[in-house]
Amino acid sequence: MKVLWFSNTPASGSDYLNMPTVGGGWLKSLDILLKDYIDLSIAFYYPKDADDFKFKGINYYPITNKNWKLVQFKRMLKDDFITDEHLSKYFNIIEQVKPDIIHIHGTENPFGYIITKTAIPVVVSIQGNITVLHHKYTSGISKEYLFKSFTDFNSFRSFPFYKSFKKTFNYFTKASRRESNVLQNCKYVIGRTNWDERITRILAPQSKYFHNDEILRDIFYKVEWLPHNNNKLIIHTTNGNSPYKGFETLCYAVTLLNNLGINYEWRVAGIMEDDLVVKVTKKYLKENYPEKGLKLLGKLDEINLSRKLLEADIYVMPSHIENSPNNLCEAMMLGMPCIATYAGGTPTILKDEEEGLLVQDGDPWALAGAIKELITNKDKAICLGKKARQKALTRHNKEKVVNELLKIYQMIIDEHKITK
Repeated sequence: MKVLWFSNTPASGSDYLNMPTVGGGWLKSLDILLKDYIDLSIAFYYPKDADDFKFKGINYYPITNKNWKLVQFKRMLKDDFITDEHLSKYFNIIEQVKPDIIHIHGTENPFGYIITKTAIPVVVSIQGNITVLHHKYTSGISKEYLFKSFTDFNSFRSFPFYKSFKKTFNYFTKASRRESNVLQNCKYVIGRTNWDERITRILAPQSKYFHNDEILRDIFYKVEWLPHNNNKLIIHTTNGNSPYKGFETLCYAVTLLNNLGINYEWRVAGIMEDDLVVKVTKKYLKENYPEKGLKLLGKLDEINLSRKLLEADIYVMPSHIENSPNNLCEAMMLGMPCIATYAGGTPTILKDEEEGLLVQDGDPWALAGAIKELITNKDKAICLGKKARQKALTRHNKEKVVNELLKIYQMIIDEHKITK
């Protein structure tokens, strides 16, 4: 079976290109396992000149553009994101590979425009959803604070590449229209949660839905969390420089815990003091931004991240919107006591009072209360963590995930032959 992926990342090809893996780490695990069963090719955007290459038995096709910043500028100004040049590159790759099926990972990039222009069956994986993300973008912090803040705007040369949440919001406004157009024409969808199935019944009403879970990064299969008897409680969150990740809820919860006099440290990986979300949150919360108890770790590779998780007592995910957040899945795989917000697909990932605790997103009082509940009932916390690990081991079983995906590919190819 010949399979062509269009992906937001090069997956394992990032090792060949000496690229740091930022997001999409689960694809890096999946492609290596799949290559033993199929002839796999991966096309991806790459901001430098690069030739096609083969690495670890997989064919990689970088979609490059010498004038990458000019392309970004045009995307910012135009409502559409696709040009004849881009489509031509997509179809040149398709012609070289001649796949039996095309698998598009995510709806963030314009790859979905090929759906109506090729006779080859195309399946789209739902990672996040820009339409709902755009709707939830200002759930935690008002537009007044978000849109007046920017960074990296120190000289004329930085224009138009300065970073601002308003610019990102405007991008999502346009990208959600593109996503909607693509999904309307989509015949086959792969998802993982009740949430992504429900939204695709509306956004992609003609599509057939398939369930296929993700493979996590290798390190999280190899280690297991054990309870601690430390004098100081350690809480861990892996977050991002985005307002919909709930950093402001987390910070408010830190202040509430400080008022209780608990001896603890809340570590946040993925963001640093000079990130825009931190600066905006400080202005927004004012006196409610915590003076102590919060430690920002910055970005960590998977080895250092796993070490920090194993040191912690509780994992917290405070996002306003998620589908199947890998950070929560990784904490569950380790067997950590987990607290997450009832947002998007998280109720499918973690069952409240069975595998962890769920609280309403944007509610720092409930979040702080859930933390206190696990502190005062360590046996319950440990029990929830063990059940979370059992759930994750089954859900992210590598052989199961690969076999299910291969069956999905074959079913789509067979159905396509019948209806052709």
